[in-house]
Amino acid sequence: MSAPAPPLHLAVALDGAGRHPAAWREPGARPGELFTARLWADAVVEAEAGLLDFVTFEDSFTGPDGRTDLVRGRLDAVLTAARVAPLTRRIGLVPGVTATHTEPFHVSKAIATLDHVSRGRAGLCVRVTRRTDEGRHFGRRPAPLPVEEAYQEAVDHVEVVRRLWDSWDDDAEIRDVATGRFVDRDRLHPIDFEGRHFRIRGPSITPRPPQGQPLVAARADGAAAGGHVVRSADLGFLAAHDTEGVRAAVTELRQARGPAAPGPLHLFGEFTVFLDEDGPAAAARRDRLDARALQVPYSAGTAVFTGTSGQLADLLQEWRGVGLSGFRLHPGVTAQDLPAITRTLVPELQRRRLFRRAYEADTLRGLLGLDRPAGRYAAARPTA
Repeated sequence: MSAPAPPLHLAVALDGAGRHPAAWREPGARPGELFTARLWADAVVEAEAGLLDFVTFEDSFTGPDGRTDLVRGRLDAVLTAARVAPLTRRIGLVPGVTATHTEPFHVSKAIATLDHVSRGRAGLCVRVTRRTDEGRHFGRRPAPLPVEEAYQEAVDHVEVVRRLWDSWDDDAEIRDVATGRFVDRDRLHPIDFEGRHFRIRGPSITPRPPQGQPLVAARADGAAAGGHVVRSADLGFLAAHDTEGVRAAVTELRQARGPAAPGPLHLFGEFTVFLDEDGPAAAARRDRLDARALQVPYSAGTAVFTGTSGQLADLLQEWRGVGLSGFRLHPGVTAQDLPAITRTLVPELQRRRLFRRAYEADTLRGLLGLDRPAGRYAAARPTA
C-alpha cells in the first residue's frame, strides 16, 4: 500500500480590498478602513482561523496611474506585518519587499525584527521592478537595469540579507550583568560582501532571528531571469496558466538547485479566485466587478478561477500532480473570497485528507517542513 501524499500547503495574498481593481466597491469591503491596522488584522486572523501556512502582504512603490476609480496609496508591508504579528500565534507573515530600490541591510534588519516580534513566523517575498516611475522615486539610476542585471542584483540582495542574518551567532548575547558584557564580539562576524551593486561589511545590528533564516520567497515572473531569484530562495511562486508550462518550470527550477542552495525548494502555484455557492453566481459577481472597473481590461497577473470551493479543490488536487507543494491564492475580493477560502475550501480539502486539521509547528519554517539552519559563520568558527 502506497504512502499517502503529503498535505497541501496553502497561503493567501493580501492586497487591500482584493486583487480585483473594483474590489473596494463591493459590499463588506470597508473602503474607509483600507489604511487601518484593524482591517489587515481582521484578514490575518481569518486566515489563521483557516489554518493557512502564511499570508503575504503585497507592496510596491507605485499605484494606478491616471485612474480616479481605483484604490491609490498603500501601507508599508513590513510594518503592517509587524503590527498584526502580536495578534496571531501560528500563521506565517511574509511581506513583499522591492529589492531593486531597497538597501539589503535595512531589509535584513526589518525582517529579523519581524521574526523576533512574531517568535519565528517571518518571511520575505522579494520583488524586482524595472518600472521607470518607481525608479524616479529614488533617483539612483537614469534608466532601469537590463532584465538579467536587475534579477542578478536581486540575487545579490538575497545573499547579503542571508549573510547578515547569520552575522550574529546564536550564542552571541552573553547578558552578564556581573561582568558588564552584553555580547561576545568574537561571535559577531563581518560578511565582507563585494558585488557589482553592493559592498557591505556588516555585521548586522540585530541578533540572529529565531528561525535562523526567515523564509525567502520570490516569483518566477514568467521570465527565465526570474528563476535566478527563485533558485536562491526557499519558496517560489509560479503563475498556474497551463499544466505543461508549470511542469517544465518546476523541473527546470529543481534541477538548477545548486549545492550552495539554502535547502529544499517549495514551489507554489498561484490563482486569483472568485468563489461563490455555485458557478453562475461566481461568474456573475466577477462580471459585475469587471463592469465596475470602467471597462478597462483587467489583468490579474495569475490564472483566474471562478466557481465553487469544491471545484477549486478539484483543481488544486489536479495541479499538485505537476510537482507543486502548495498554492498561493489571491482573493478577488478579500471580504468575500477570503472567508470562502477559510470556511469552505479548507473544510473540503480536509475532508479529502489534503490539508491539516491543526497547526503542527510554531514557526513558519516548521510549518513548511524546513529545518532551522546553523549559522554559516558559527560553523566556520574555530573551537577553543
